[in-house]
Amino acid sequence: MASSIHLLVLIHGMWGNPGHLARMHEIIEEVKGGTKGTGPEATELAVLVAQTNRDEGTYDGIDWGGERVADEVMSEVTKYEKQGKRVTRFSVMGYSLGGLLARYLVGILHQNKFFDTVTPVNFNTIATPHVGIPRYPTALSIVSSFFGRNFLSRTGEQFFCVDRWSPKGRPLIEVLSDPDYIFYQALLLFPNIRIYANAINDRTVPYVTAAIEPTDPFSEYQRNGMKIEFYEEYEGVIKTYTSPDSLVLSDPPSPLLERLFHTLPPIPPVLRFSFPLNILVFPLLPVLIPAFFSLLLVRFSISSKKSKTRVQSLEGDSSARGRLVHIVARLEREIEAAALDVYDDPGRPSYPDPSLSGSETPQLVPESTVVPSRSRYFSPLRPLLSSTQLRCMENLNKTPQLKKTLVFFAGVANSHAMIVCRDLKIELHRKGEPVLRHWADHFEL
Repeated sequence: MASSIHLLVLIHGMWGNPGHLARMHEIIEEVKGGTKGTGPEATELAVLVAQTNRDEGTYDGIDWGGERVADEVMSEVTKYEKQGKRVTRFSVMGYSLGGLLARYLVGILHQNKFFDTVTPVNFNTIATPHVGIPRYPTALSIVSSFFGRNFLSRTGEQFFCVDRWSPKGRPLIEVLSDPDYIFYQALLLFPNIRIYANAINDRTVPYVTAAIEPTDPFSEYQRNGMKIEFYEEYEGVIKTYTSPDSLVLSDPPSPLLERLFHTLPPIPPVLRFSFPLNILVFPLLPVLIPAFFSLLLVRFSISSKKSKTRVQSLEGDSSARGRLVHIVARLEREIEAAALDVYDDPGRPSYPDPSLSGSETPQLVPESTVVPSRSRYFSPLRPLLSSTQLRCMENLNKTPQLKKTLVFFAGVANSHAMIVCRDLKIELHRKGEPVLRHWADHFEL
């Protein structure tokens, strides 16, 4: 029996629970489970599926969610120590919101010197909004943005980068991506960083934020002649694709019809029925859809209020004064003091701290900048990225070991749940299994 443990943490997404990652857990145990090696080199994979942020707990923010998972990790380490085993290697996989929690988590662990004795190995995310939720030039996006900011409590504010998380008023998403701060520096410790993103049909976490790309080459793939090659052994996982930059779009559909199609909200899944029930339900949709969204709004409002009460209680806890937001405040004051020193003595050379990564100053993008489409036609799928989001992309894409794997599920209403086989009772979700097998096969034990 191995005394050395490789601890893998799996973190679910918004409104999620550990059951959403059940198939992911099964596959990694099947592919990498058991003990590898012999003697002192023997290593055993141990999987921790985070439990403490389930369901309404996901409203409480990336920061509090990350704090809870960090507590779970340390409890797990202590458990193995009592069994005479030692955690020597560490990996994390986050799905959707869980990927942002993972980025916060590794910052906490690094701050607590966890990686002084534990080797970081794999950092992975699937369909994670790394730069927050982008806006699109549609009425539906405007409405979604409003309700997301106002009815998803602290997490909603952080998703849409309207929070003032740091003492200097910067949103948490921006702080997570800043090379001068511990979250980014912790990320650089992992030799294997791979992110998975849906190339198309992810209505929850679009391509540009999941893949950390300012433009979306797949938004018009049906008209721009893009050629896509897939792995034979991993159905739906893209091996290569031709860039549409030099390709000419076929005749576009009517701009008015295209705007209308992408502006209308989709029919909620609970109101979708097969023949002949769909014939009976269709005349009632003008009543059923408003009723459905009204109930949803009431549910979100109640959950958001409960979350804000929990967060206020947590913020008032004196033991929370050592949290990273306070550490970030001290770091900001130190950086500000250093800048003042240079200003007071302009002839004095400035020496960067060799312990900090990303010493190259990123080029700032003007506040009004919006990434233009390469198409000459209107595209409601063109994201409107803020300067904050563009800076985050620029910083994250400087990560030298970052690899991106794209997934292509055509002909589905929303590919977000499929990519992790979130609900095996839904046959369509099983199509995400090749993605999980690609991850497991590339996981370094």
